[in-house]
Amino acid sequence: MKSTVETLSPTRVRLAIEVPFVELEPSLKKAYREIGQQVQVPGFRRGKVPAAVIDQRVGRGAVLNEAVQEAIPQNILAAVREHDLKTLGRPEVEITEFNDGDSLNFTAEVDVRPELTLPDPATIEVTVDELQIDDSEIDEQVKSLRERFATLKTVERAAQEGDFVQIDLNATVDGEDVPGGSATNLSHEVGSKQLLPGLDEAVVGLAANESATFTTQLVGGDFAGKDAEVAVTVRTVKEKELPELNDEFAQMASEFDTLEELRGDVRERITKGKRVEQIYAARDKALEQLVAAAEVPAPEGVVSEEVASRKQAMVDQLERIGASLEEYLAAEEKTEEQLDEELKTAATEGVKIQLLLDTLADADDVQVSDDEFGHEIVHRAQRAGMPPQQYYDQLVRSGAAAAVFGDVRRGKALASVMERVTIKDAAGNAVTLDALKAEGDEAHDHDHEH
Repeated sequence: MKSTVETLSPTRVRLAIEVPFVELEPSLKKAYREIGQQVQVPGFRRGKVPAAVIDQRVGRGAVLNEAVQEAIPQNILAAVREHDLKTLGRPEVEITEFNDGDSLNFTAEVDVRPELTLPDPATIEVTVDELQIDDSEIDEQVKSLRERFATLKTVERAAQEGDFVQIDLNATVDGEDVPGGSATNLSHEVGSKQLLPGLDEAVVGLAANESATFTTQLVGGDFAGKDAEVAVTVRTVKEKELPELNDEFAQMASEFDTLEELRGDVRERITKGKRVEQIYAARDKALEQLVAAAEVPAPEGVVSEEVASRKQAMVDQLERIGASLEEYLAAEEKTEEQLDEELKTAATEGVKIQLLLDTLADADDVQVSDDEFGHEIVHRAQRAGMPPQQYYDQLVRSGAAAAVFGDVRRGKALASVMERVTIKDAAGNAVTLDALKAEGDEAHDHDHEH
């Protein structure tokens, strides 16, 4: 096998590969064996059909094609190793010349990792928001907790926003009942907008056993897109009664004896969350500066594959909740072209960061131990709700184990970089990772998935 490499851009090369026919013999023999296992010829046992008979029955061209398809990836891999290329994504192959008995000549264009000139992370300085907590933030958290311990009390008055009502519903289109369009004794919080558009407005002002009708557009079923007349009858009206904010409430809603202790715990949790946000903000800004300083290019082929992968994941997720991409686009009031552009922007940023972190990992000779890799597998398996061994076996079958290993290595490279970056808050105070680590351990996941 002979090969040459031509640089098309900082992130793409073209390999020109020539494979003498004699080097195709192993692939040719394998092709005859596999085709012989698939065809059945009278007078011959399966797998024992002579090559001449296969040529006659199937055609020599089909055998040659099978051999070439098996030989091409092997020779691309050999050429990549010969020229010490760090390839990314799938190659685009074009056979330029091949005749039976002659050399196989083909080209393979493939994205490669660019050579980057890395800035010293110690020269990077980022500014994050100052850690400030307002009493209103604590009040909001306590209010939310208080809502969870609210009780409902039946009242003899018309419904108003914030009340809970028991209702009956019946939807019709042109006088015809809508399949699945009726319900009885349905509980609904007035003003929550959780059910049909127009329902909250119709219910406000209705007392028990009073009815009203309203018009709404149906979004699913046989009458999707049509206006339906919906009759709603209120059965009961209940108002929320919130517990008093005192020490007794603190004892009921938490492990604390006093309201002051409860509020102190809320303040501590808000502080922890904001410190984690500081980590995320510092990380994102540092990466942005490093990518810009290193002038990291984005390989178009890899970006295209990433866009396709993200879009398919979005479609799959929508299907799991019974929605379509078209419905999502309509709800977001954007075109598919706009979505593609958003995905491309995000994918480009993600690919650049991966290239930067891979180069940093090489520069720092970052190693991943078996324990570190195993810990990540266990962590991801727990999130997926699977036994670790089953999760790992699935990764190996899908060929994704190497990607997880790469994520762990990039995470270690990023942690090393962040130790050297200067971080200050908006007031000019130094922010050290040591002060944040206790609260920021959960940033681990986000680093690996960036």
